[in-house]
Amino acid sequence: MLHALLLALLCGGVAKARAQAPTPPPTGETFSLQLPADGAQEQDAQAGTVQFIGTATVIIRYQGFTILTDPNFLHKGDHVHLGYGLTSERRTNPAIRFEDLPPIDLVLLSHFHGDHFDQLVQERLNRATPIVSTKEAGERLKRLGFTRTFGMGTWDRLEVRKGAARLRISAAPGRHGPAGVAILLPTVMGSVLDFGANPDVPDYRMYISGDTLVYDDIRAIPQRFPNIDLALLHLGGTRILGVLKVTMDGKDGVRMMQVVRPKKTVPIHYNDYDVFKSPLADFAREVKAAGLEQDVVYLAHGETYTFGRTQR
Repeated sequence: MLHALLLALLCGGVAKARAQAPTPPPTGETFSLQLPADGAQEQDAQAGTVQFIGTATVIIRYQGFTILTDPNFLHKGDHVHLGYGLTSERRTNPAIRFEDLPPIDLVLLSHFHGDHFDQLVQERLNRATPIVSTKEAGERLKRLGFTRTFGMGTWDRLEVRKGAARLRISAAPGRHGPAGVAILLPTVMGSVLDFGANPDVPDYRMYISGDTLVYDDIRAIPQRFPNIDLALLHLGGTRILGVLKVTMDGKDGVRMMQVVRPKKTVPIHYNDYDVFKSPLADFAREVKAAGLEQDVVYLAHGETYTFGRTQR
């Protein structure tokens, strides 16, 4: 009965969502974050890494910054709550344990859902850790006691300083499913990370999709942020009640590549929970059919992609 009611609510919201669909503002607000300098900035500023931990969790290290995305450290067999009485079981283990994390400068959270910010993280993450997320997630995090939250709307940006290092994080469009479904799910954002002293001409530009489908607003991303060096795409073809798709499947992932036009793409968020219905093989097949194999880097849990500064 609950599933039937939820399905009716989700489907019935489509017309209302279409009528009220907001237009993203042309410009956003600017926030700032000052981080304490440390010895990490003495590392080679030309080399960076992305380590895939599992689901949408990666550790990004570049120019002295260490960034953790969508932290999920539950283990195989554990369950997360997705709302409306729905749960999902994890099928994999994270590549590292939460307690083995390196010192983190900030957490980048695409949205507040159990498979992106699980109960273990909610309990054990240091409350003073800076967390960058949506406005909705920011309010929930404050209620949990987190003291350095940055809730951002589309095109808002956060200017981060750490010693001589500079990073700009911009909130990009994202929608967690079709319009009628998205209004009943947490708001979601993509992110563009511009590393370097001049973020308008960055040393390296990275796009993280968040749990979104490909829709019209996504086309504004390459217009505002051309020459994306690396895209991390949340795939999996997640389906609510086994029917309603709320994240990209393999075909959507290739469409996203074609719209955003990154130089390299790393697929993530594709096999970790039982609500993920589109395995990585779906994406690999579509990539091959589109002739984009040279543009994709496949990482197993725990593996690392190394990148360098881009000449522009």
